[in-house]
Amino acid sequence: MGAAPLRLAGAICAVAAAALCAACGSGGSAAPPLPDDEAKLSRLELIGKRIFFDVTLSNPPGQSCAGCHDSATAFAGNFGSSAGVPFAANGTTLGLRNTPTAMYASFTPAFSLAASGARLVASGGQFLDGRAAGLEEQAAIPFFSAGEMNISDPVELAGRLARGPYVALLVGEFGFGVFSDGLVVEHAAKAIAAFERTVEFAPFSSKFDASLHGAAALTDLEMEGQRLFADPQKGNCASCHAFNPATRHPAELVFTDFTYHNLGVPRNMRIPSNADPAFFDLGLCGPRRAAPSDETLCGSFKVPTLRNAARKRAFMHNGFFTSLRDVVAFYATRDSNRVRWYGSAAQFDDVPANYRANVDLALVPFRPSAAVPVPLDEHEIDAITAFLGTLDDGYGPSHAPALD
Repeated sequence: MGAAPLRLAGAICAVAAAALCAACGSGGSAAPPLPDDEAKLSRLELIGKRIFFDVTLSNPPGQSCAGCHDSATAFAGNFGSSAGVPFAANGTTLGLRNTPTAMYASFTPAFSLAASGARLVASGGQFLDGRAAGLEEQAAIPFFSAGEMNISDPVELAGRLARGPYVALLVGEFGFGVFSDGLVVEHAAKAIAAFERTVEFAPFSSKFDASLHGAAALTDLEMEGQRLFADPQKGNCASCHAFNPATRHPAELVFTDFTYHNLGVPRNMRIPSNADPAFFDLGLCGPRRAAPSDETLCGSFKVPTLRNAARKRAFMHNGFFTSLRDVVAFYATRDSNRVRWYGSAAQFDDVPANYRANVDLALVPFRPSAAVPVPLDEHEIDAITAFLGTLDDGYGPSHAPALD
């Protein structure tokens, strides 16, 4: 018997012993009751939560899903890194992209490419480049990524799960076959995805939600910001960060249309890969996925939800920005004051020269004119930023059940 089967057999034995002990209990005592927020979870969802916060699964131990998807920052974050991109499990190696929030990810449709005239329009999918079709596929990938949890293979994952305190839950849900080489990843990913579909990840509990239900009133500045956000001649934010305040369907209130755009975000030189002037992260065109046939999509990344954006500490796909107001200002002044964002060269510096034509130029507020060189002034930038702050969850009770 080879080393891998022996390790797997040992893991299963450990599972059996732990499951028997958990079933018998210590002196026949009952397990302590779950806290109120967990008592409402199904067993599968509870397993997903246990895995999500388990810091013993990574190699070396210390990083969990929650390490980068921190509940304190709306299930976003970069595992303690201030570089705009996350540390790997070892706490020193830096990744390539800013961690997107896991909140409201369950509303994202599967990745698709659709013809629009002579070009393709990309939409949906998990990750910033849409390379995972759904939550289950997405949940499985970080386990084995060297820049994330760094587990070597499913056998190692099985062994680590088998030693966990929630082993009896796993066996109760999936049977002892949960730890087989071909199923352990599938079952773990299924559980994580189930947890990510709970109300904790989509509470619809912001001040904005409360205002829709008559339970709160936006300030004058916040209301002005909402108007500018939706105005196609001013902020025009809603053209990509779509929302419909008159809807009763949650999917129309996640502040994204799930499409892809190339915004010409400035190059983040804190990312180690960017020290190589020949390296470019092209999003839909790699390096994390195979490129589509339409090269006009190269450099494009998925439009994120803006819910809880004010709670994040890094913004855009490469984490270049650390201030939400600066992000709004970038939209307003990118083309009228390029020196501010790109230095004296005043050129898009994180897109190779042959793909600079892919950067969105026609959309307001990027499109300056002699009549309106800057479509948003400083006060209007403040107003939009204030409105974005109303999208932070936790203001009041969840409105998700009423919206369903």
